Amino acid sequence: MPDISIGIVGLGKMGAGIARRLAAAGQSVAAFDSDESAIARARDEDIVVAGDLEDLIGRLEVPRHIWVMVPAGEPTDAVFTQLAGLLEADDIAIDGGNTFYKDSSRRAEELAQKGIRFLDVGTSGGIHGERDGYCLMVGGEPATVNALSEVFTLLAASGRSGWFHVGPAGAGHFVKMVHNGIEYGMMQAMAEGFAILRRKQEFDIDLAGVAEVWRHGSVVRSWLLDLVAGTLVDDDSLSGVAPYVPDSGEGRWTVQEAIDLDVSAPVITLSLLERIRSRDEESYADRMLSAMRAAFGGHAVTGSDDTPGTRPA
Repeated sequence: MPDISIGIVGLGKMGAGIARRLAAAGQSVAAFDSDESAIARARDEDIVVAGDLEDLIGRLEVPRHIWVMVPAGEPTDAVFTQLAGLLEADDIAIDGGNTFYKDSSRRAEELAQKGIRFLDVGTSGGIHGERDGYCLMVGGEPATVNALSEVFTLLAASGRSGWFHVGPAGAGHFVKMVHNGIEYGMMQAMAEGFAILRRKQEFDIDLAGVAEVWRHGSVVRSWLLDLVAGTLVDDDSLSGVAPYVPDSGEGRWTVQEAIDLDVSAPVITLSLLERIRSRDEESYADRMLSAMRAAFGGHAVTGSDDTPGTRPA
């Protein structure tokens, strides 16, 4: 007789962390991942692993509760397409990934036609969430949210106050999208501030010391600053870090939504553009800027071999 209360699909860093945190809290958990290495790690950690999605569904108590933690886009679409054919009326499917909120609204409607209930849960906390708990932004019908309230409370950083029902299906991922947009802006401001401090070479400022003192009582104290302080203690030159900043897509969605809603969001927008700029190893725009300065003002340009060049003829 099935006795598993919740199934987890996706055993990446956060999916595996959610599985372990729930299991440690006494929940009966089973999981599945299509990646063999993820399955091997899960077995080593004594997580119950199903052979495939159908096997996972068969292990769950009815009504079934299944939490999906896979990359947004095609991987998530593929999993939910399979689940739509395996789940039954009154089962609950949860998308805890970074899915675009309009896709979640659509998915809720499609599953509802089969009687399958759906929640979109914006999940913040990263790799530290397993230990410290997650911040959960939940979208969906109130009755469905209430059915999973115990699970959310066990996962959340501060118990009941660490998760919040933010609105109907799609709202959870919408709030998480904006959360990540804010995160972009905060990270960019902090990075720029420390870059200014480092450039003031005559003061020989101890960056790790500054980060540490700012953590105590300052207006800018935050978890991000805690992470910065830890990083700078190890290597304040960041010599082992490449100046290339990816983005998950949520910053782009936030900027597009701001444009669609006629909301001015210059800080988030510029922080996204700076991430994109970091990836341009052969910045034609910067070359053009230098050439224009030389052309109109006679300013020196730097050659491709990092030696001063000459003004173009």
